[in-house]
Amino acid sequence: MVSHMKTTIQIPDSLYKEMRKLAQREQRTMKAIVEESLRRTLSQRQRSSRFRLRRASFKGNGLQPHLAGTSWDQILHLSYEGRGA
Repeated sequence: MVSHMKTTIQIPDSLYKEMRKLAQREQRTMKAIVEESLRRTLSQRQRSSRFRLRRASFKGNGLQPHLAGTSWDQILHLSYEGRGA
């Protein structure tokens, strides 16, 4: 069963007029247009909010054997060695 909530929103007059014209042109209710717009916006934000780690691999041989067991802080220090940091 679908339930509905009645609410009041304030929108600029210009946006209201555009929506009213669209509703008339498409022979739809303004309620249907608002509902569709909200669903689309929420769906897009859910998809875009998922974190995706970018591919950051490079050509190399992975961790060098002499660094096995080295802490991250030590590796970070070595990566900046000789670069003025």
